[in-house]
Amino acid sequence: MSQPSYNVPTEPGPPAKAAVMGRFKLGDDLRIERHEAKYIVPYALMPEIRRYIEPLVVKDKHGIGEIPKYLVRTIQLDDRALSLHYAKEVEALNRFKLRIRTYGTDGKAPYFVEIKRKLRDLVVKSRSVLKADDYSSELFLKPGAYIPFNSEKEHMNYLDFLRLTQEIGARPILMIQYERESYMGRLEDYARVTFDTRVCYQMTPSYDFSYVNDRRWNRIDTAVGLRSDCAGCVMELKSKLGIPRWMMDMVRYFTLTRVGFCKYSAALRLESFNAGFQYSEGSENCTPDSRW
Repeated sequence: MSQPSYNVPTEPGPPAKAAVMGRFKLGDDLRIERHEAKYIVPYALMPEIRRYIEPLVVKDKHGIGEIPKYLVRTIQLDDRALSLHYAKEVEALNRFKLRIRTYGTDGKAPYFVEIKRKLRDLVVKSRSVLKADDYSSELFLKPGAYIPFNSEKEHMNYLDFLRLTQEIGARPILMIQYERESYMGRLEDYARVTFDTRVCYQMTPSYDFSYVNDRRWNRIDTAVGLRSDCAGCVMELKSKLGIPRWMMDMVRYFTLTRVGFCKYSAALRLESFNAGFQYSEGSENCTPDSRW
């Protein structure tokens, strides 16, 4: 059996300005418990993986085009000490993230208020869904307004998000943007393969998704940003407790190595590089008297 090619491709250009949206159904996946595994995949290898999984998957209904893609924007929250970031850096067994996510750039897609918890090897994600017309910064800065959630569970998830935000003093830190190519397993109750490309970030102090500058996007999907030998995409394999055999076979066939990659922490690491900070091979910050 021949081994797949790992030639380093030319990096893609900056993120496309056009909105890439799907037909999102409000209320989907309010709570998800699953396994997630991430892999850094060279861009040249993506067509081979597509061909491998083609008989095993269907295109994600949210994707647009022959290759099913949509644009994702996420605001990440943290406290002033960046506690949530450092919990990931030290690989704390139990940790969480606070984020708000939407799709496309025209402001018409729903907004997903999410708590993503990592409990050892299990990922538990709870979310509340806000219609575009109901979203505003006031929902987090001055909560109290009535919100027409679809269910009591969504309301409780929103209150839990507010509780954690207020307990640690979290606020918007940065926005991440990327294009997601997504496929669902044909036979499984829940099995998903995604490729995240054109991954970039910019710092933001605001809950307002329009508070961006298209000239200030910083690339994450470089060799330095991915801490890899080459530029590439971030491939994720997601499933419920029973991991499909074909996913494990695919990982072995392409000799992929699982990584503990986090877009948010990668962005902060790059931002610290830009500020002149230095790291050891073991990833420790070696900058004298650092206060970043």
